[in-house]
Amino acid sequence: MKINKIIFIGTVTIFYLKIGFAFSGPHWNHEEQAHWGAIEDTSQTEVPLMYPYAECSIGKHQSPIDFAAAEINNEKKLNELRIWYDIDIAPIFFNSGHGVQVNTSLDYRGEIEVGEESYPLIQFHFHEPSEHVVGDKKFDAELHYVHVREDGKILVLAVVIEEGKESTTFQTILDNTPGNGGDQNENTGIKIDPASLLPSSYHHRGDFFSITGSLTTPPCSEGVAWYVLPEPITISTAQLEQLKRFYTSNARQPQDLNGRVVLTK
Repeated sequence: MKINKIIFIGTVTIFYLKIGFAFSGPHWNHEEQAHWGAIEDTSQTEVPLMYPYAECSIGKHQSPIDFAAAEINNEKKLNELRIWYDIDIAPIFFNSGHGVQVNTSLDYRGEIEVGEESYPLIQFHFHEPSEHVVGDKKFDAELHYVHVREDGKILVLAVVIEEGKESTTFQTILDNTPGNGGDQNENTGIKIDPASLLPSSYHHRGDFFSITGSLTTPPCSEGVAWYVLPEPITISTAQLEQLKRFYTSNARQPQDLNGRVVLTK
């Protein structure tokens, strides 16, 4: 089953993107996602600082979404999406406390180009099951490539995942991710090619869906530009079970569209 694209622009720092959006706010988990906006920061005494995740509840452009419920517009001219991922010779395998993640090295030069704009890849991570859905269809998992520019603009490229053929790159990630939240595994000598997790038919450019949204975890900051590719990648049943041993159900439920339209090329 195919779906397409998303654009994601935010106002978060490179630091907490690198650590999986686990910035120094109050504790949260996916089981209580319906109440993220009401979580209090007891170190603060004034509103709105007492409610650092309020946007999760009051935001109008939240992610993820249900594509089956969205109006699709294929008439607006969109910039080309060009993916240029190099091999990372020193990736950092990171357990964010909420998901399996790979942080790119400081000298890594992989990026995405949208029109004349370039967005460096700083990390990629996994959710189980998928966050974006198509009606009643949830995919087995979802991969998010997170890109951030020096001016704070963020682009996220999403790829849905289905059970099927084993992924060699994904196995390397699973085998090198620490078991404890907050731990990282660096200086392994292992090289990772992020492009090896893209759909085989995509190459450097292709079709996509695009919609403005938010971070899918607290603080749920909006102004995010998302791209979603139409073709799933696959991992084996054994690999999916191994992913679940790290985290299961670490996916946010679809959010209201509130008039947003999905653009497609």
